[in-house]
Amino acid sequence: MQSETIVLGKTGIHIPVLGIGAWQWGDRMIWDYGKGGYTDADIRAVFDAAVAAGISFFDTAEVYGMGRSETLLGQFIHESKQDVIVATKFAPFPWRLHRSRLVAALKRSLKRLGLARVDLYQVHFPLPPLPVEQWATGLAEAVEAGLTRAVGVSNFSATQMGRAFNTLAARGVPLASNQIEYSLLHREPERNGQLQTARDLGVTIIAYSPLAKGILTGKYTPENPPPGARSRIYNRERLQKVQPLIAMMREIGEAHGGKSPAQVALNWTICKGTFPIPGAKNVRQLESNIGAAGWRLTEDEVAALDALSAPLS
Repeated sequence: MQSETIVLGKTGIHIPVLGIGAWQWGDRMIWDYGKGGYTDADIRAVFDAAVAAGISFFDTAEVYGMGRSETLLGQFIHESKQDVIVATKFAPFPWRLHRSRLVAALKRSLKRLGLARVDLYQVHFPLPPLPVEQWATGLAEAVEAGLTRAVGVSNFSATQMGRAFNTLAARGVPLASNQIEYSLLHREPERNGQLQTARDLGVTIIAYSPLAKGILTGKYTPENPPPGARSRIYNRERLQKVQPLIAMMREIGEAHGGKSPAQVALNWTICKGTFPIPGAKNVRQLESNIGAAGWRLTEDEVAALDALSAPLS
């Protein structure tokens, strides 16, 4: 049972040191949901095992599996009667031309989830034509309507995050989080100001794809590339360049009692002050994720991983 917790932004909401990303739950475009022994039963087993282990934060979105992810999560919560922390996201598509569409979309998400409110509601990405301030105002209205406990953003730049923060602050609502891609193979947030701005504002960085879509598990090699669309992102040449980093992660993991590369990669994101939400398609993957908590890399190990991963990210 994981008892280690952190506070989500300045909301006072306590969350575990890592969560579960539910992008894979119902998605067929990237993750081949429904194929190869990856079914509703596998996902339900993940949910049950996560809750039993104290990993009670689940992040989904209205666009994941065209609502299937929210529906599955809601079904699991209802059937299990477990008290979990639920985060979901609003997609500000260009045809959504008024901030009132945000609250309307949240109500549809709540219906799929079978909940009266969620714990965290996020704008999934910044898209024109509406400015950041309009969607931030919509988030504040969602809080005021009692439909969510806290609000955040996702894929927002440092500047956009600051604008959302200021708009919400004017309504007395804290910006809890910015959910962005962050891993040993994607360290752009360290260079573009996202991490530093979040620290300055007291905003939690939620790190999605902290295992670089499975590449940092060490499972994939130039001879054994990932299936589907991921093989176009991580081709043979790129996989070859990653192998020295994987080897270092294995060596570091051995020094911590046999931790896997995946566990080292997740622990690295925790050491960087972020909140990782790796996905899990089965209980084996979940158990690996859980093993990333309850210990810490040393400062020297973090520095060594920083140095070796820098040219790759």
